[in-house]
Amino acid sequence: MNKIKKSFFCQNCGAQHVKWQGQCNTCKEWNSLLEEIISNESSQNWAALNQRDNSRSSALQINQIRKSNETIINSSDQELNRVLGGGIVSGSLILLSGEPGVGKSTLLLQVLMNLNLKTLYVTGEESQNQIKLRAERIKSSYNSCYILNETLIENIFDQIKKIEPSIIIVDSIQTLKSINIENSPGSVSQIKGCAEDFIKFSKKTSTPVILVGHITKDGQIAGPKILEHMVDVVLHFEGDKNNIYRILRAKKNRYGSTSEIGIYMMESTGLSAVSNPNELLIPFKEEFLSGHAVACILEGSRPLMIEVQALVSSAVYGTPQRTSNGFNSKRLNMLLAVLEKRAGFALGTKDVFINITGGISVEDPSIDLAVIAAILSSYHDICISQDKCFSAEIGLSGEIRPISKTDQRIKECSKLGYKNFVTSNSSKIQKTNRKTEIITVSKIEDLITYLFG
Repeated sequence: MNKIKKSFFCQNCGAQHVKWQGQCNTCKEWNSLLEEIISNESSQNWAALNQRDNSRSSALQINQIRKSNETIINSSDQELNRVLGGGIVSGSLILLSGEPGVGKSTLLLQVLMNLNLKTLYVTGEESQNQIKLRAERIKSSYNSCYILNETLIENIFDQIKKIEPSIIIVDSIQTLKSINIENSPGSVSQIKGCAEDFIKFSKKTSTPVILVGHITKDGQIAGPKILEHMVDVVLHFEGDKNNIYRILRAKKNRYGSTSEIGIYMMESTGLSAVSNPNELLIPFKEEFLSGHAVACILEGSRPLMIEVQALVSSAVYGTPQRTSNGFNSKRLNMLLAVLEKRAGFALGTKDVFINITGGISVEDPSIDLAVIAAILSSYHDICISQDKCFSAEIGLSGEIRPISKTDQRIKECSKLGYKNFVTSNSSKIQKTNRKTEIITVSKIEDLITYLFG
């Protein structure tokens, strides 16, 4: 009788340890090691169903390799196509993660139901009746989507062989298990083994597979870190449950850019793509309010108008608070230090709160100028007119630094009716006839003079 081999695996990063210990040596996570059985036989589910290919590949010089044009499937969702780089590439393996209830299943189900192709939706969390109820809410054009409620991967591949779908969605990878791996679903061995089977299948048959992944309390994809390295594309669907907007980002993309985003709006009939988000993110106000400024940021190739709200008040509890929502708190502390050192504002006894409206998290440093303008507006309690837009980075010495693709940002501001575009005097701007006036500043003192005289 063969002796059962066991080892300890980190549930956070997938690292293997010979014995239990309190902290993982690889990712430094505490209490994350669980004992799992090591299978003597490697998972061969797809190979067993389709007979192992014993042919060996040989090395070729790079100029001898024939370039093949990958087939790209138009998902009929323009926002998803934008993030993926044009569409779903044949033979690709895509991993989609997001908070529970954000709309991952709804997004993928409506993509399948709007394709004039034979598709398969595999669910291990919901019944077929539950999927049917969700599908009735979605406006679909075709009814060629098959629903399978199964968690055993051998049975899933058996159904795939019968149906021969063009696209497969698995919801979720953490619920799958293989009879060749003696561990519970969601363990490192099960996730890795099942993902390997889908990789072999997708590359062999050129069938794209989309896997849904759970996330941990820290926002990371649950399971081994190697899962993100194995797949071709890693997408993250984010958004607040209390907000109707959802944002789709690419963290990894072998077929396109990782800087593009897709914006959706949750409705009673499902998720609808927002082609022009600027009209929704910047609401019109009949009266001017202090502490408000509009920034023009760049998400990939798309200019977005974002409203920055700031509140500066006296610190009541001794230690001043520095709170930001949608903006990096460390960068906020840096900007406040620059205002104190370079502009002479006594903010050490003030509470400062920053909010980015629309539930969007901004990483583009060009929002710095709008954050400074909103803070100054709240500090002086003087409003900034709605026809002004700010876009520039702030340096540690108080200088206004240039930004990229300035003309593209100005064009978007002009289209939306903004009369003034405030940016760095070092930005390269083409002289064209636009309705928007370009205001250039070189340091924070110039911005203060322009806003408050």
